[in-house]
Amino acid sequence: TMFIPGQVLIIPVYILFTQLGWINTYLPLIVPAFCGGGAFNIFLLRQFFISIPDELMESARIDGASELRIFTRIVLPLSKPALFTVALFTVVFTWNDFFGPLIYLHDPSMWTLAIGLRGFQQQYSTNWNLLMAASTLTALPLIILYFTAQDKMMRGFTLRAGIR
Repeated sequence: TMFIPGQVLIIPVYILFTQLGWINTYLPLIVPAFCGGGAFNIFLLRQFFISIPDELMESARIDGASELRIFTRIVLPLSKPALFTVALFTVVFTWNDFFGPLIYLHDPSMWTLAIGLRGFQQQYSTNWNLLMAASTLTALPLIILYFTAQDKMMRGFTLRAGIR
């Protein structure tokens, strides 16, 4: 599913969202992101969970821990870097998404910032100064997110490398 471009699936997904009554709402933009976010995120988490040593879970079972306790006390704390990475990728992808909101949102008052930037371009002229100022303001939250998340990502990677 990672090799199939999203544009190939847009017609069946649009029909599905139309039947659900989600067109011209934010639901087609929010719900798929929270339900796995795509094949890449699922593959990333799967590979991460496979890399967790089985000995940790086996020793917890020997100590009498239930599966829920093993998950909440061992697997979940170890998977924080992977979950943080998936969350970061999802936020960046949805923040920069142009195609999805363009297809699903028809009301201009509901447009996202990516589509709103397109409003600065006109057929015969473009206000470059306004477009660049709006682009800078649109990119500013992602730049701040990058600098705050960079430390956590590197710390998570170094912790993970020490476990192996």
